[in-house]
Amino acid sequence: MTTETEKIDVLICGSGSAGLCAAVWLSRFGIRYKILERRAGPLRIGQADGVQTRTVEIFDSFGIAEDLLKEAYHVLEVAFWAADPAAQGIKRTRYAPDKETKISHQPHVILNQARLNELMMGQLGRVPPVEYECEVKGVEVDDHAAGDQDAYPVRVMAVKDGREIAYRAKYALGCDGAHSVVRKSLGFKMIGDSSDAVWGVMDVFPRTTFPDIRRKCVINSTAGSILVVPREGDAMVRLYTELPPGTKVSDVTLESLQRHARKVFMPYTMDFDETPWWSAYAIGQRRADVFHRAFRVFLTGDASHTHSPKAGQGMNVSLQDGYNIGWKLGMVLTGRARGELVETYVLERERTARELIDFDRGFTKLFDSRYREENNVTPGQVAEQFVRAGRYTAGQSVHYDASVITIVGDRDGEIASGLTVGMRFPSAQVVRFCDAKATQLVKGLPAQGQWYVVVFAGDITQREVASRLKKVSDSLELTAQRFTPLGAYPDSVIDRVLVIASDRKRVEQEDIPEFFTPVTGRWGMRCLTKVYADEESYNSGHGQAYETYGVDPQMGALVVVRPDHYVARLAPLEEADSIRQFFDAFLVPVALS
Repeated sequence: MTTETEKIDVLICGSGSAGLCAAVWLSRFGIRYKILERRAGPLRIGQADGVQTRTVEIFDSFGIAEDLLKEAYHVLEVAFWAADPAAQGIKRTRYAPDKETKISHQPHVILNQARLNELMMGQLGRVPPVEYECEVKGVEVDDHAAGDQDAYPVRVMAVKDGREIAYRAKYALGCDGAHSVVRKSLGFKMIGDSSDAVWGVMDVFPRTTFPDIRRKCVINSTAGSILVVPREGDAMVRLYTELPPGTKVSDVTLESLQRHARKVFMPYTMDFDETPWWSAYAIGQRRADVFHRAFRVFLTGDASHTHSPKAGQGMNVSLQDGYNIGWKLGMVLTGRARGELVETYVLERERTARELIDFDRGFTKLFDSRYREENNVTPGQVAEQFVRAGRYTAGQSVHYDASVITIVGDRDGEIASGLTVGMRFPSAQVVRFCDAKATQLVKGLPAQGQWYVVVFAGDITQREVASRLKKVSDSLELTAQRFTPLGAYPDSVIDRVLVIASDRKRVEQEDIPEFFTPVTGRWGMRCLTKVYADEESYNSGHGQAYETYGVDPQMGALVVVRPDHYVARLAPLEEADSIRQFFDAFLVPVALS
């Protein structure tokens, strides 16, 4: 067997959600990367389908949410069903909204993973750098060389078309699933446990008298539990079905699974015209005991955490792993940030994995008939716990610990009570200053690799407020210049967004400091789309942005937002110079100021 050697900056082992999401970032930073995938081509039938609100936000930040939302089934309501001995079957006990409005401006939708992957793949260029039918055989790290930022300390052995290829990489990502070769070759173990509870899942085209077949449903009957998830296209439905105690995965057949599902739906009829996909699995919750090797190889997605699919977290959390590591690698490999930045991936996502496993252990009990019976859990309690879990299952409860890029201050609650450092930056409707367009503020923070400083200036028609804003903009301009490479766009590393609390019609363009309208972009034009007003729009009402973020218009606020849209730091306007100190801790200065 002939061995070939190839050097690459980042090697992504696996083309699942985590790997593709990281690849989108690397493409935007212009990083040399390659994806190794053992399958013969792109995923055709995705096992995951639930797209939580945080994932929709991520796709929107990449500018690819439109097709997702157009094609997906939108989950608006959950119906709860319980045993009804009188009817010898089940009865509906209540309806509930699928999510609280305040959780996110984006919806919870259903779309198969293959289509989501396709949308991300479309961001990787005309010919995405994916090596299909390329099987990873092992990963090694030269720990001594790992300390040299310019070294290629990672060695990945792979086989393609009978040829052995030895890849040398600066970094590698293990995105190769629950049976990860990367994890095993590094000697890492999965810790946790599995139960003897067996579930079946199938995508079906049902002919049924069950009235809520096009609603998400939680069904708890004497025969077992079923989670009903309508699929895109208005016809197909996914059924997660609890199988009887003592069932072995190897004994489950499609016929036995469908037969048992019919018992749960009684007294309603349930026939299956077509079943495009089905599977059976035992519930387990496990996570890797180590998430990295020398901060050069990182585990993501199912390679680092596995759990039940009930809460729809697998694809979503995996994708967020890639969203976290991708921009950090991009900043380090372009020389914008120090190598220590990537170490925060482990701090942030390992905790997320632990919380996911703990949550899943509790959440799956809602669907366990024996547990409910032994602990006298009523149908009402099941519904209440399901609803209360909504913020977590929407992906909106992630809270990163304090670090070099997440600075918690004693006065944060006074500065912006509606924001939490370490949590994602929520959106609110504002009105764009240049054209009166009502828009979500996060639309002004696209995920292109920049950090954002969002300035809530107050009412700049007041002379003292305008004077204060001028001082803030002068300070922030020096900060941005300090970290912007010569010849790069002035907003390419530290971008800026201004939100005023003024009557927009009383403000002239010359009242806006030029820092917020930089000359940038391909045509060298002055950008006018970074300034917004918190006011009534012509057709969409008032977004009440200052109220949403808990900012006093008289005091104003500075909000530093990371490239992945998490709040990194809050500061009062009079402490604008402290923003430079914040960035000095991890960015590489390229100009003295």
